[in-house]
Amino acid sequence: MTHFLVTDDNPNGFKLEDILNIIRKDIFKRATLIMDDERPEAQHVLNNNVEILGLITDAIDLAKDSTLTLEKAFGPSSGDSPRIGK
Repeated sequence: MTHFLVTDDNPNGFKLEDILNIIRKDIFKRATLIMDDERPEAQHVLNNNVEILGLITDAIDLAKDSTLTLEKAFGPSSGDSPRIGK
C-alpha cells in the first residue's frame, strides 16, 4: 500500500505530479532563504537545490505525460479499478 499516491486502498491519495509540485515549491522556498548567504557551504547547498529543482521538474513532466497517456488510452480514472496493472 502506498502512503501518498492514489490507489484502491488509498482513494484520497495524490497524483504523483501533485506531490512533486508541493516538494518543488518547498525546496524553492528553502533555497530563497539561503540565496544571499555567501559562505561556501551555503552556496554548495543552494547549487544542489537548484539541480534538484531541475530534476524534480523533469519528474513532474514525466508524471504528467503518464497521466495524459492513461487518460488518452483509458479515459479518466474512475477510482473503481486501476486503468492498468492489477
